[in-house]
Amino acid sequence: MLRPDLEIVFIPGFAQQGEAWQPVADRVGESYRSAYAKFATPDFEGRLAELEGCESALVGYSLGGRLALHAALRGLAGPRALVLLGVSAGIDDPARRAERRVADEKLADWIEAHSIEEFTARWEANPVFASQPPELVAAQRPGRLAQAPRDLAITLRTAGQGALDPVWNQLPELRCPVLAVAGELDEPYARAAERIATSVRNGRAALVPGAGHAAHLERPDEFAEILKSFLEEVE
Repeated sequence: MLRPDLEIVFIPGFAQQGEAWQPVADRVGESYRSAYAKFATPDFEGRLAELEGCESALVGYSLGGRLALHAALRGLAGPRALVLLGVSAGIDDPARRAERRVADEKLADWIEAHSIEEFTARWEANPVFASQPPELVAAQRPGRLAQAPRDLAITLRTAGQGALDPVWNQLPELRCPVLAVAGELDEPYARAAERIATSVRNGRAALVPGAGHAAHLERPDEFAEILKSFLEEVE
């Protein structure tokens, strides 16, 4: 049965389009209206401005989850619910954060100097995606090839983990229910999910069995069930 009072806004990760969430959106479509975030600007502040005050349920993956989290912390009304997949609230250690900022800047410089095809090949070789079968990687390729290198570089410089201050201490300010999810095989983010869930007022953590970083793509059935179970309790 459709629940018309609660809309889901799906927010993609780095180098993705909103439609990357379609496998999950299709599985929850009988119960919830959904929309894909389509940003007019690649920079973090601009994207935050587009999300602030959104009263839908925000569901974000990786960089998209960071956007959702920061928007929820800044918004006056805030989302009805917040679902974070493969997300951390930031790098606590200043030295490690500085190292990550330098690495992200170098990668941004490289992206600007190369074609989108070269970027896509490099990005698909990232070890964090090693758990994805070749057909899944290929299915995501058109969305990556549709990106502009300059926009990707701007996004990385303004929304990368090295660019953002950690917000762990602000998590108790969140008023909405929060679901923090990670793939079972994605150990750093599994730990982050548990930490987020225990830091907010109304939080829950969940692991997607047998999945890596992109658990919504690797195990869409399992992720959709976790999502629906959580949203059923959102008032």
